[in-house]
Amino acid sequence: MDRRTFNRMAAMAGAAAGSKGIAAVPAPESFVLRRNGWMPNNRRLPVVVYRGAFDPSTKDLAAEMERVFERNGWPAQWRDGVYNFHHYHSTTHEVLGFAGGGALLMLGGENGREVTVRAGDVAVLPTGTGHRRISASGDFLVIGAYPPGAQWDICRSAPDEVAVKRMAAMGWPQSDPVHGAEGPLLRLWKSA
Repeated sequence: MDRRTFNRMAAMAGAAAGSKGIAAVPAPESFVLRRNGWMPNNRRLPVVVYRGAFDPSTKDLAAEMERVFERNGWPAQWRDGVYNFHHYHSTTHEVLGFAGGGALLMLGGENGREVTVRAGDVAVLPTGTGHRRISASGDFLVIGAYPPGAQWDICRSAPDEVAVKRMAAMGWPQSDPVHGAEGPLLRLWKSA
């Protein structure tokens, strides 16, 4: 399928779902981060970044992201920013919806991968993925969402054996946080 066909189908799917704020976008970026020093990352599941997943001019973009994430099985749990220290979550996968401003993030730990994000972007971080904020605009706002029932932790050191086993055994969610049950996240993660 070419990009034009994908965009047309995504736009129709968004219209059919009644989501005014979801933009028709190209396929998401994805990349795998290998272990980096004490940062475990996730050698099995890729980080997935949706550029311009939501129209940044949407009135109350934060509420729209929360609504879409909830509908797609990723209930939002907080509104804030991204910590300015390296950390990861050993108990869950995480969605970061960028609802305001922009930032430069470091993914994967020290000397990892720098990623610039803007309002309307969404990132899905598989369990173990290191992340921190390097810099951000004053209006930077993030919506944090997780699979149903997930309890997130904040890890700032190498995982112990129990955490390594837990992360390795963690499956994937039933739905893509942006596009639902037929979204590209499931294809990308199931093929990993």
